[in-house]
Amino acid sequence: MSNHGFGNYKMTNKSTAPPAAPGSRFSLGILLFVLGFISPLGIPVVTAMNLSGSWKAILSGLLMLGIPELFWLAAAAIMGKPGFKYLKGKVFSSLKKYAFPEKVSRTRYRLGLAMFLIPLLYGWLEPYLSPHIPVTAQQRMVLAITGDVLWLASLFVLGGDFWDKLRALFVYEAGAPQ
Repeated sequence: MSNHGFGNYKMTNKSTAPPAAPGSRFSLGILLFVLGFISPLGIPVVTAMNLSGSWKAILSGLLMLGIPELFWLAAAAIMGKPGFKYLKGKVFSSLKKYAFPEKVSRTRYRLGLAMFLIPLLYGWLEPYLSPHIPVTAQQRMVLAITGDVLWLASLFVLGGDFWDKLRALFVYEAGAPQ
């Protein structure tokens, strides 16, 4: 059973269901995980506030890269090992079952490869294109978020074999099959 980068979580043969969810601590942990995920949505509120530009930048930066991680760390600590293991089991087993088939069709692979490469090429070309195409400079954030979402979605479309190929890029001993 390959785990495609999902850590060492494997279901045992004794039980096919993850352990029972802990009680209120688990619920509080889930709440903190959700708050961590939605905290970047507070950035427009911060930018609308009557604060100096430096405070807006600091608070917006924290809402994007700091506060979510603190919430996730607190959630994992509050849930404890059993709660975190339960959540990890639920999430990764459903992802593995639905999003990462071992083999995908040639059409799906080509679509996924296009989804993988287009954002990378755009990110490389955007600094050269923006002076000549004003709409790219005006919509830079929207295009960046769209590219990131497209790139992440491509990893799901490409299937499990692509994860192995991607992992092989970082293994010195890995080689192409003969």
